Amino acid sequence: MFQEDAYVVLETNQPEQILTPAELLEKLKAVLATQQDNLPLDLQKFSSLEEQAQYLMETFCEFDVGPGEYLQWYVVRLEK
Repeated sequence: MFQEDAYVVLETNQPEQILTPAELLEKLKAVLATQQDNLPLDLQKFSSLEEQAQYLMETFCEFDVGPGEYLQWYVVRLEK
């Protein structure tokens, strides 16, 4: 049996996506790059996008991207 962690990602007006941890990290870095002026206090302590995205991915399951919009992710196990 083969297992690999992946993430189900839900976004406003987008179909459900399955991303690898590396893909989710890149997505979060892109989102965070546009949100630097409005970061939660937990993320402000990190100086790089890489650190912010890694912390966000490991400790949260959603990020506020604006009024009426959402970005959520959930860990799933893939089995073959």
